[in-house]
Amino acid sequence: MPFAVKAGQTVVFTGDSITDCGRRGPNAPYGAGYVSQVRDMVMARYPNHLVNIINTGIGGNTVRDLEGRWNDDVVRHQPDWLSVKIGINDLHRWLAQTPEAISPEDFADIYDGILARAAKETPAKLVLVDPFYMSTETSPASFRSRVLKELPKYIKTVDKLARKYKARHVQTHELFKAQLKHHVPDVFCAEPVHPNLTGHMLIAHGWLKAMGW
Repeated sequence: MPFAVKAGQTVVFTGDSITDCGRRGPNAPYGAGYVSQVRDMVMARYPNHLVNIINTGIGGNTVRDLEGRWNDDVVRHQPDWLSVKIGINDLHRWLAQTPEAISPEDFADIYDGILARAAKETPAKLVLVDPFYMSTETSPASFRSRVLKELPKYIKTVDKLARKYKARHVQTHELFKAQLKHHVPDVFCAEPVHPNLTGHMLIAHGWLKAMGW
């Protein structure tokens, strides 16, 4: 399978802190995570591609936050490819029942709505990246176990939307689960949400593989 991103195309990556990864601070404009790693590996393998990478991730975001900035941070760029990584903040706030809580049903509806806008208002082909959680916790009373129990609902939504919009689907939670059979979670992350460079490399590799790199 040839690499899906063609020479000169624009790729927008959007989502939460895992995509942001300092792109609004000292690691501007790409961040220090998987987006930057994808860019570097594409440059290394395809030096004549000159792909335009844009990172619009913002830490702490939910799908409702994406909805509120969709025109500014996605539509106006008119990308050829749009990669979305969202969901773990939605899940955390739902479990904590914060004022910003987004139910699994609302997550599905809002996510569908912003992807419909992307399909209608941009030429972008889509790449959907699963939310993930790097933990092997089994204690039923723990917050981590509750996250792991509820996470499949959000991943199911991503899978359904990927099929609906004919998107490339990066199954990051499954990638991490495979690794956690052989390594402790701290290899990839000091806590279950924010990967270190090794964890980001796993995401970057999964993203590139989905694109035929």
